[in-house]
Amino acid sequence: MNKDKRHQIFTRLRDENPHPTTELAFSTPFELLVAVTLSAQSTDVGVNKATAKLFPVANTPEAIYGLGVDGLKAYIKTLGLYNSKAENVIKACRMLIDLHGSEVPEDRAALEALPGVGRKTANVVLNTAFGWPTMAVDTHIFRVSNRTRIAPGNNVNEVEQKLLRFVPKEFLLDAHHWLLLHGRYVCIARKPRCGACLIEDLCEYKEKTEY
Repeated sequence: MNKDKRHQIFTRLRDENPHPTTELAFSTPFELLVAVTLSAQSTDVGVNKATAKLFPVANTPEAIYGLGVDGLKAYIKTLGLYNSKAENVIKACRMLIDLHGSEVPEDRAALEALPGVGRKTANVVLNTAFGWPTMAVDTHIFRVSNRTRIAPGNNVNEVEQKLLRFVPKEFLLDAHHWLLLHGRYVCIARKPRCGACLIEDLCEYKEKTEY
């Protein structure tokens, strides 16, 4: 795929959705951090249902830490891996209190040092809470990048680095949201909705559908 095609693709995605953001519900960087941590192997809808009950009761590191592991589990037990997620969130809250003045650090290394926070979660927080032009490559973005040939790669790290290199700078801040939403609702896993896709003519996927 050439530079001109990529520019046209992101221009169309921007025109359709000028101000994309995560579908996770949050109002502070800490709430976002918790929500993204809880989202592993869970849907955003499921996470939002859980945090809609949790955050009115506890939405600071001190408050959630005060719930304890068992107390937190009661709010997130509908989510996959809730046992390990509860333990990680409580440990992360303790670290935020002890090391960062109860604030979410705007620093990749500090974020990735928190239990349950990997590179993808750190990228989401840095992008959505702090406005960094990062690429949080999940299964949707990995699929879209390879199918369309925008940034093909054998693993998420390779795709992330190619996206950072190939996506025109004017689109970098919002690109991961556009690609994620496109993969979630249009370029879906089993049968992509090519016939309803606004970038179908620019995409280089060889097995396009008529849907």
